[in-house]
Amino acid sequence: MNFSKYLRFAVVGACALASCKGGPPTATKPGKYSSTTGIEYNTEEGMKVADYQGIPEGPGLVFIEGGRTVLGTQEEDVTMTHDNIERTVTIASFYMDEAEVANIHWLEYLHFVRKDSSEEIYQRALPDTTVWARELSFNDPYVDYYLRYPGFRYFPVVGVSWLQANDYCTWRTAKVNERLAGEGEDGGSAPKKKGGLFGRKNKEVEGGDAAEGTESGGGTRIAIENGNTLPNYRLPTEAEWEYAAQALIGTQEVGNENQENKRIYPWDGRQVRNPYGKSMGSFLANFKRGRGDYAGIAGSLNDGAMITEYVYAYPPNDYGLYNMSGNVNEWVQDIYRPLSFEDVEDLNPFRRNGFLDPSEKYDKKNYQSLIDDHVRVYKGGSWKDVAYWLSPGTRRFMAEDSATAAIGFRCAMINAGSNK
Repeated sequence: MNFSKYLRFAVVGACALASCKGGPPTATKPGKYSSTTGIEYNTEEGMKVADYQGIPEGPGLVFIEGGRTVLGTQEEDVTMTHDNIERTVTIASFYMDEAEVANIHWLEYLHFVRKDSSEEIYQRALPDTTVWARELSFNDPYVDYYLRYPGFRYFPVVGVSWLQANDYCTWRTAKVNERLAGEGEDGGSAPKKKGGLFGRKNKEVEGGDAAEGTESGGGTRIAIENGNTLPNYRLPTEAEWEYAAQALIGTQEVGNENQENKRIYPWDGRQVRNPYGKSMGSFLANFKRGRGDYAGIAGSLNDGAMITEYVYAYPPNDYGLYNMSGNVNEWVQDIYRPLSFEDVEDLNPFRRNGFLDPSEKYDKKNYQSLIDDHVRVYKGGSWKDVAYWLSPGTRRFMAEDSATAAIGFRCAMINAGSNK
């Protein structure tokens, strides 16, 4: 390197290190030069640094500010499972769907899967509508009409397994990012690329400029480094779901770290009826009040729903999330273990396969247990559950390839690059 070139780098580097313009560099304003080498970005010699204005807005998501909380059962443990003992943890900020994934959203998914992929994959994505069928109950119309009839468009999709919900999250990530990438390329018009998640027309390329999302080798790879795409949609962890359902941000005292009260349910008080205003006495969730009582009596229905209900029914909690109790239970990521509460970390706790507490201990082969590495946690209570299951700390499990008329889901996403 000649002296003049070295001097230029030294001067530029000193200026960068001194943050001589506009304060220290940030993710959205990294500056023109590297603050460690002084080399200019986006040149032949320098690294490509994409323009980044913050995480794009994800359709349907609301921001959940993280923090410290006490997870665990807030109710008397009437089932005597002792599988969610209270403990203090910290949850990082994240995003979550404001409402449960609805029938219209699943029909959109089926539309694109049929369009972009094989018939086999389409058949695998179909919900099990026979979950409504009961030998001693006339639910036959729901088998045919619940998923596809327009009146049920914004009722929660049911009959989907954990595996199917996971596939939906993968598809949604690809489809949303395909749209965002298209908008970035042509100034906001519809994406030009076709095929979506299951398309076979685009080639993914590795290395070099392609890693930054530039054209190379006849295809485009959407790169994380570009910052114009969203992180993955996914199922929330059990800890994230429980934290979001608690919504204790609504009990926070201004100016200190005290919370005025705990909550048994996602709302204030120790009852399931609204204690305030014109809606005083009305139920705050869709659940089963008692044996044979799903909605009350005609002319004075209690929760107003014999089965599921509109995904925006009932008041949202203090994070703006609807139906975190009742309507349908919701799948979460974690596999089930009764002692997860004492095994997992205290920062972003999560139970995954293949670590501690092996399934061989549970003797499922001889029918002494239902637990293995393919059972997943679901939470929240549903239209056919009594009030006990509405408490965020309660938990149950089911095989990941099974489905019922009382389990749906919603998606979550990390909050990339910020704690707020």
